[in-house]
Amino acid sequence: MGKRNIGAYFEAHIEQGPILEANDLPIGIVEGALGQRWFDVDITGQEAHAGPTPMAMRRDALLAAAQLIQAVNQIALDHAPHGRGTVGYIDGFPNSRNVIPGRVSLTVDLRAADDAVLDSMCGALDQACGRIQASPGYSLNKKEVVYFPPQPFDPRLIDAVREGAAALDLGAMPVISGAGHDAVYLARVAPTAMIFVPCKDGISHNEIEDARPDHLEAGANVLLHAMLRCCGTLTLRQGQLAA
Repeated sequence: MGKRNIGAYFEAHIEQGPILEANDLPIGIVEGALGQRWFDVDITGQEAHAGPTPMAMRRDALLAAAQLIQAVNQIALDHAPHGRGTVGYIDGFPNSRNVIPGRVSLTVDLRAADDAVLDSMCGALDQACGRIQASPGYSLNKKEVVYFPPQPFDPRLIDAVREGAAALDLGAMPVISGAGHDAVYLARVAPTAMIFVPCKDGISHNEIEDARPDHLEAGANVLLHAMLRCCGTLTLRQGQLAA
């Protein structure tokens, strides 16, 4: 009840990143969205007094966490161009100026354009965690909390976006969305594509988020042309594209 057949879905959005602005182009032809795997990691060492405890005899959980953070960054660099690795949250205990941290909780966000690369990144994360786990006096617990599979968009709708930008003589380039969007979920039930426009300095989810009016106009016009191209050349029925 309440189900509706969807012939096609287009979404226009700011990029939320710096690539279009860096290339001085108004239109991003979005070919898909990165897959995501999120983990919660807890590292346990031993809290102790910062003065009397010699450096070589410490079990500093924050130091171990710093090594893992560096590993996450390197994992993403090793899986360029679409690999992403982020530690966005960290909580140390007891969080005191003169106490060696005994426990640290942190998050790991890994992203890639296909599952094979994402699996490789997760394997590298396992190895980094294993090195900490194997260090005397440390324990580590890692739990996966989110998996969003990579989502390619519909080739024919992508072509419609590309043709719409060309018809309007607008500079465009193919891009992959690093963030999740409504289109990612609609793509599971209907042919889907996206259009990106630049945002200043690639900033979003922030009060200084900004996009130029002419870029917004360009994106809206490409959206219109892409939709009209589909309506004029394709029959849309029961969630599928038919010539």
